[in-house]
Amino acid sequence: MLPIQLVEQDKKKIINGLKKRGFDKLSLVEDVIQLNQDRKEHKRALDLCLSEANTLSKKIGQLFASGDKAAAEASKSKSLALKETAKELQDKLHKAEADLQFRLEQIPNIPHEKVPAGTCPDDNKVISGPDSLPKLSDDALAHWDLMDKYELGSLALGNKITGAGFPVFSGKGARLQRALTQYFLDTACADGYTEIIPPYLVNEETAYGTGQLPDKEGQMYEMKLEKYYLVPTAEVPVTNIYRDHIFKESELPQKLAAHSHCFRREAGSYGKDVRGLNRVHQFEKVEIVQFVHPEKSYDVLEEMVAYVESLLKALELPYRKLLLCGGDMGFTSAMTYDLEVYSAAQKRWLEVSSISNFETFQSNRMKIKYKDSDNKNQLIHTLNGSALALPRIYAALLENNQSTEGIKIPKVLQPYAGFELIE
Repeated sequence: MLPIQLVEQDKKKIINGLKKRGFDKLSLVEDVIQLNQDRKEHKRALDLCLSEANTLSKKIGQLFASGDKAAAEASKSKSLALKETAKELQDKLHKAEADLQFRLEQIPNIPHEKVPAGTCPDDNKVISGPDSLPKLSDDALAHWDLMDKYELGSLALGNKITGAGFPVFSGKGARLQRALTQYFLDTACADGYTEIIPPYLVNEETAYGTGQLPDKEGQMYEMKLEKYYLVPTAEVPVTNIYRDHIFKESELPQKLAAHSHCFRREAGSYGKDVRGLNRVHQFEKVEIVQFVHPEKSYDVLEEMVAYVESLLKALELPYRKLLLCGGDMGFTSAMTYDLEVYSAAQKRWLEVSSISNFETFQSNRMKIKYKDSDNKNQLIHTLNGSALALPRIYAALLENNQSTEGIKIPKVLQPYAGFELIE
């Protein structure tokens, strides 16, 4: 959520940033500014009323003590009227605060100046990519056929047990999943991240803190009785670890990594682009999260991107890096890079990681701060990224490494998997 001070101080910047996103509810900015003025006026009036009532209350006691009963009764009547006025002002203040909060929650984060304008994936900027793309024989199989051929798992069995989008992995298919997870975690820990095992269920306050609520209710699975949500990503519980926390400046940055199962409804997903593992409702992912000093967050963003790129290079997967346009970024992001791997059998790019800087958007909701050199509390910047999500990595590994002998396992994974080839 944008700090109200930022909206008031630089309205033009806010509006221009929202236009870069293609956001059309620009009147919300004026509404927010006006409601904050109303809130301040109601607060001033309430404070004056309560102060006068407090002074009068002391005076009533003195008047009764002096024997001036008439003056005391008159002051008592005035005090009762002030209490009624205070109640009315309190109600107005609460309404203004609620209306202000409601409208602030509808305004997305403002894109960084380097973010290109645009409204769809076609407007994203390709930063880098491979010199050439792998080519397979005409009889090459897509990953869903490879899973059947080598008995690595079953999409149909998952459909039987649960429904579409809940794959089952078995044998070497399951071991390859476990190998990827362990490799990603070990690499993150070697890079200075502290491993976390978070809950897979979160409450409403936690989902609100990272921006899943009130924006992505339709994408999350809800436990209605307890009002819990299954995590769409480990970012949600891990970032909330430091909700309502104040860091010492010397404690920054904080680097956390977590493996989790992720659950997403992915409503409205149909067609060949979501076939097989391209889009599923349950999957595994290793997430990296950082809590950073505001002056260093964009340097850290580039470092995080480079780190995820190193994983893709080690897996020997062709990939490209994109800078997302304003309209294709998530609601909470100020800048996002996507990394996509090339699926040689499907002849298309598959997104495997998004790395984002949220600046103070999340920390403002969660009240995550640090004490600066003047001993003042300041909001930190939060960042996170997929490092990596397994389904499309798994799909690309199977497809790109198929041969007449079988599916070759990248060298970096062989010690984790315990085999070099899926025959």
